[in-house]
Amino acid sequence: MNDKIKRPLYIHALAMNCALGQNKKEQIQCLKSEIPAQMVTEPGWLNDGKETVVGKVNGTLPVIPAHLKHKNTRNNRLALSALVQIEEQVKLHIQKVGASRIAVIVGTSTSGISDGERALAIKASTGSLPEDYHYHQQEVGNLGQFVADYFAIEGPTYTISTACSSSGRVFLSAQRLLKSGLVDAVLVGGVDSLCQLTLNGFHALEALSTTICLPFGANRNGINIGEAGAFMLLSLQKNGSRIALLGVGDSSDAHHISAPHPEGYGAIASMQKALQDAQLAPCDIGYINAHGTATKLNDTMEAKAIYALFADAVPVSSTKPLTGHALGAASMLESVICCYILSDSLDLPLQINDGNVDATLAPIAFVDKPQKLHHKAILSNSFAFGGNNISLIFGVVDV
Repeated sequence: MNDKIKRPLYIHALAMNCALGQNKKEQIQCLKSEIPAQMVTEPGWLNDGKETVVGKVNGTLPVIPAHLKHKNTRNNRLALSALVQIEEQVKLHIQKVGASRIAVIVGTSTSGISDGERALAIKASTGSLPEDYHYHQQEVGNLGQFVADYFAIEGPTYTISTACSSSGRVFLSAQRLLKSGLVDAVLVGGVDSLCQLTLNGFHALEALSTTICLPFGANRNGINIGEAGAFMLLSLQKNGSRIALLGVGDSSDAHHISAPHPEGYGAIASMQKALQDAQLAPCDIGYINAHGTATKLNDTMEAKAIYALFADAVPVSSTKPLTGHALGAASMLESVICCYILSDSLDLPLQINDGNVDATLAPIAFVDKPQKLHHKAILSNSFAFGGNNISLIFGVVDV
């Protein structure tokens, strides 16, 4: 790996809650196939009465503090379930640098929409909205304001919503804030909770699978939607773990409102920019966590884009059969997985599907047997509607 890495962003804390499990111990057990992921088949989500597979958070979510009861949504409770796991580290940073020197940048696509759905159902049956509901709960910015208010953080606070790249773009904003000197630390995150709006929307697009999704498989027929809350605390200050964000690349090809560019030009551009930002070459990357949604168009495009830069020299897999596609939270969720691989020497996640890889795809190197990471850098892709693309590189920094 190139020794001249320019000012990486060190990860001082991270945590998530998703279909892999409620905490790091459970999540690593799941990644090791010691316990199953919470990918469950459920009725009641789709308007036509069909069942669908979702990646569901298991267990009881924490209670929102009384002084923040006006922000009591499932999405914020899901956020809190991850935040409490790193609360000590966040508070120590606040004491160290001051509340005004920490920023909050988060990504979401659903925000509190599930609470809005519940409220409208109550109004339809009773004629009135529930007393504990306010429209602000489902506004996109509610998540960032909740996180800042919970910790009494006074620095810049905003929420990014660019569909499935939302929580990947928070790293780009954090990088700019930290390198400009405006703040000393940034709490970044992504949270999306299951709701009927997104499930029925993808179902209407005929992009929703009724079985566990099959990324890059010949029989793939759509996505599984999941939910997740995931956060990291970033700064330019070195720490003992040496795990850091090395590079960020973005693009917006605007090819189509929902379909990616078939030649993967936007995906190639975002990966190239991430490599340039990290000052790395393709041969320095040891694993690619693919966007890998298991839709026909995405997987074809992404395989073509990866092959254009890496040929068949880098192991590739999508972890969405274990988590579902967490939409606005997907990038942060998968970033945490990448950091687990780096910090805990996990085997690379196997490419889960029915065993029938699509022979028409560009011949990239799927992870089809247990193997370790052989280079100290990992690339993670997230691609969104409208061609809004983000690529992230995480790695171990030599001190």
